[in-house]
Amino acid sequence: MSDLLGRLRGRGWRMTAQRRVVAEVLDGEHVHLTADEVLARAAARLPEISRATVYNTLGELVALGEVFEVSTDGRAKRYDPNALRHHHLVCSSCGAIRDVHPAGDPLADLPATERFGFTVSDVEVTYRGLCPGCASL
Repeated sequence: MSDLLGRLRGRGWRMTAQRRVVAEVLDGEHVHLTADEVLARAAARLPEISRATVYNTLGELVALGEVFEVSTDGRAKRYDPNALRHHHLVCSSCGAIRDVHPAGDPLADLPATERFGFTVSDVEVTYRGLCPGCASL
């Protein structure tokens, strides 16, 4: 579970009604919503919320490192509130995304000879395949 609201409170983030609604929409496990999906869900809870407020709030959450932008295959960016180190499993057909936590260190799989002198600070792994719904079609 992401516990986004708790993390934001712990940081002393100013919690306006609009920001709270955006954070509530994003909070949860395996949440990977587009900005437009966040806007639609936030507007259902708080009809006066504006597109600009949602986009600005998402930008602030990303800048704080509390929400991550996830891009897969040129599709719309999605926003992930899971702050724990993880990777993604993506359906090649419908685009469904799930958080995964494989054992081991993916950086350890990159030999020094393949680092070309880089000091690697982060690793993003995306596993692709078909979700159960698409595989059964």
